[in-house]
Amino acid sequence: MDTRRIINILHSDTKFSMDTAKYLKSKLIKLGYHVPNSFDFEAELIICIGGDGSFLRAIHQYDFPDIPIIGINTGHLGFFAEVNPDEIDNFLDKYTAGDYFIEEINPLEATICTRTNCIETRGINEIVIKGDKSRTVHLDIFVNNHLIQRFSGDGILVATSTGSTAYNYSIGGSLVDPKLNVVQVTPLAPINTNAYRSFTSSVIFPAETIIKVNPEYRFENSIVIVSDGNEHRYAGISEVVLQLSELDIKLLRLANYNFWGRVINKFL
Repeated sequence: MDTRRIINILHSDTKFSMDTAKYLKSKLIKLGYHVPNSFDFEAELIICIGGDGSFLRAIHQYDFPDIPIIGINTGHLGFFAEVNPDEIDNFLDKYTAGDYFIEEINPLEATICTRTNCIETRGINEIVIKGDKSRTVHLDIFVNNHLIQRFSGDGILVATSTGSTAYNYSIGGSLVDPKLNVVQVTPLAPINTNAYRSFTSSVIFPAETIIKVNPEYRFENSIVIVSDGNEHRYAGISEVVLQLSELDIKLLRLANYNFWGRVINKFL
């Protein structure tokens, strides 16, 4: 039986990321870890080197693996990536000493139904329902089967607590402590006139909430679904049902991790 301790290293294609990955791999090998050339689902840890986009792509690419993951930031903002390249030695000391904890988060899942079938997708940060080609969309929004509004505007964004600091924040949504497992609905350029009435601020719902969206078409196939930046186009979307998944994504956090400290450091 293979008793080697395996750690996956994933990285973006920038020279800085590749150089960082090379250094990290050499350090891990000296510590007795095995670093495979291809993704190993038996690994004990995933280390993703890059920016927030690389972090999200890695989780999507490997279908939300049940392996703890941590990021090393070689990108720009780096909100997901907790470790800086010059902190690798310190990180490895803490990891080998067990000086960390696992934060479990639930992604969003959306069931997108067309006239012929239903497709599922997930989002760690958010799932957006918006108009294609900058068209105004009209959406009937239900919460637990109760109609709460007939929205008109560019679209809506449904975010997790983790995603509250991402696209949601840039469009005026609320920052949410990740200890609060909630669903946030934030409007994109809502229309508020005598003809149309839409919420102009985000609305926060409990974790068990089921949100159903039925588009009212003025143009055929005018709806686009965007999951963590990945666009999905399907003909004749009739309904989108969103809720928090029961799936757990395991984020490895160093013992001194502080969410609000990172918010202040990154945004203020």
